[in-house]
Amino acid sequence: MHHWSWFYLLPGIADGSNPLFTFSGEAGKAGAHTLPAAWLVFFLLTAMSLVVRRGIVSARAQGGTLQYVPNSKFGARNIMELLIGGLLNLFETVFGDRKNAERYFPLIGTLFLYILVSNLMGVIPGFLPPTSDMSTNLAMALVVFLVFNIAGILANGLGYFKHLMGPLLAIAPMIFLLEVVGLFVRPASLSLRLLGNMTGDHLVLGIFSSLAPYVVPAIFLFLGIFVSFIQALVFSLLSVVYVALAVAHHDDH
Repeated sequence: MHHWSWFYLLPGIADGSNPLFTFSGEAGKAGAHTLPAAWLVFFLLTAMSLVVRRGIVSARAQGGTLQYVPNSKFGARNIMELLIGGLLNLFETVFGDRKNAERYFPLIGTLFLYILVSNLMGVIPGFLPPTSDMSTNLAMALVVFLVFNIAGILANGLGYFKHLMGPLLAIAPMIFLLEVVGLFVRPASLSLRLLGNMTGDHLVLGIFSSLAPYVVPAIFLFLGIFVSFIQALVFSLLSVVYVALAVAHHDDH
């Protein structure tokens, strides 16, 4: 076992004998921490959303213009307002309109928060991020894959498939095959990119922590936090790009 996790203290996690959290085979045992870690991220996000909601309800109770004034104490509500506002503006820039940005923000914004909190677990001693497991990343990527394809069909109808064939009928079969392969590569690339970066980041932090357990790890700790944020942003931003490309109208074809 290369890395230790607090979740291995749960019965049947370390040896892979707990059927609720593990699958058969060595791969299932190696990823035994993934499901309890994913549930922990879910509960953390749920608790945070309840705290933020309470702050919003309290602000609305003031009525008038006071409900739009930020809280004097920089708390969870302020952080989420800044984060959501910044993400929504970024998504609007990619889509080119506010309507689509707001339509797909609940899904992609949630993915960003889930990936960010999951990644940050990797910089806490004794925790392994759920995003260091391929099953977690692939599940999120497949959701994005289904969403942008369905969104493209709903927005363009048969024109979505016509666009995949290219502008020339003579080479349409070859272009269509290449485009379809490219579509299926997208979820694989999303999953592998996140997996590779988070696994590598956790490995580097673990190596330097064992070599110099006091000063040097602090540098890589801040680097790990930065990488966690960047990878969550890259995953969500690429998801927005895929949806934006799918829903765009291709009248020239």
